[in-house]
Amino acid sequence: MADTKTNWTIEDVANRFEEAACTARRLPPVRVQGYFTVWPMIVRTEWERMSADERPKMHFQPSPVEVDAMLEVMHWVQWLELDQRHLVWMRAKRYGWRDVCTRFACDRTTAWRRWQKAIQAVADRLNTVKKQ
Repeated sequence: MADTKTNWTIEDVANRFEEAACTARRLPPVRVQGYFTVWPMIVRTEWERMSADERPKMHFQPSPVEVDAMLEVMHWVQWLELDQRHLVWMRAKRYGWRDVCTRFACDRTTAWRRWQKAIQAVADRLNTVKKQ
């Protein structure tokens, strides 16, 4: 799915990365084909289910349009260096700046500048591709 957008900004690109991360989170889990379990299904009582620490998360599977948009963003990621990829993806997954700074061993302002530089590089590349 090629976007017909003519002028990409940092906010547009960052929003598309966040949407791609959200779509990737909603994809069904990957399972190895041909393997199955012979263990019986454990049926829990209502009281056992109520006392469970975690509730199973219900996610609607993404639409084909959302998957196509995610795959397009995955193509954009290839334009970045490895550290930039990790930084952009951590922010797209809404990690806090403290976690990002710990991961990259830098100050918050430095991490923010690097993130902006990476997003701007993608926006510039998209703007030049559209002009050709």
